[in-house]
Amino acid sequence: MWARRQLGLAALMTAGTVILSTGGPAAAAVDVRPVAGATQVASVKAGMPVKAGAAVMAGAVTAPDKPLKLGSKGSAVKWLQQRLKDLRYLPGRVDGRYGGSTLAAVWAFQKVNGIKPSSTVGKRTWAALESPKSPKILVPGGKPTRAEVNLAKQVMVLYVDGQVKLITHISSGSGVPYCETAVWQGKSQRFCGSATTPTGNFKTTWRASGWHRSYLGQLYNPIFFNGGIAFHGALSVPLYPASHGCVRLPMNVAGVLPGLLGKGVPVHVRGRFQR
Repeated sequence: MWARRQLGLAALMTAGTVILSTGGPAAAAVDVRPVAGATQVASVKAGMPVKAGAAVMAGAVTAPDKPLKLGSKGSAVKWLQQRLKDLRYLPGRVDGRYGGSTLAAVWAFQKVNGIKPSSTVGKRTWAALESPKSPKILVPGGKPTRAEVNLAKQVMVLYVDGQVKLITHISSGSGVPYCETAVWQGKSQRFCGSATTPTGNFKTTWRASGWHRSYLGQLYNPIFFNGGIAFHGALSVPLYPASHGCVRLPMNVAGVLPGLLGKGVPVHVRGRFQR
């Protein structure tokens, strides 16, 4: 009952922490086609993939350029949500309401485009939405289908058949040593660790559907890739690394990821977060 009630909560934001509710999956992308020289032009078309490493030329779209913040409503928000969805960020429902799922997608987009993440969508973010950068490829020679976790930017990118399928905000291991007492397997036990998300090359292994209870808390739709370290949905996915070592995802992203990320898929973890 507790988990079901929490999933129904509205998006809230406090001191850099966002609690995220579920939303719909992304359905559209950007068709990026080469033209003369190194520049590429994009036109927004539903269902078309984003090529890895592609750029989008300014002038392809025109943004509303209306300042937005968490809680905003209206056509400008709807435009923002659709544009993020087209670019393979997952803002939740395209309903003109700026809530927690949209905020997490805005954060991911801002980080990929070199903008300090904020709930405010201002001139720099609107300009970047007109001419967005693609996420940095961490493993240029990687498998066509793979997940790349950028710890420095706190972003995860999923590639499927060489195309960008999903870009999301994450929160990885805090790096702070911990010791916690929890009731596990019927008795009180003390668990200690370093709260790190190790860098390296891994592969997805087992998973669980819905809420999965571990000795360190509840994980939503976890997909494990390095021992007990998993991608999983969480009700709190702040702008800084905060987990025990897992890669926290917004709840709406965790809702669709199992259908996109299979077993045995390479997972590459790179970088280091600078506080």
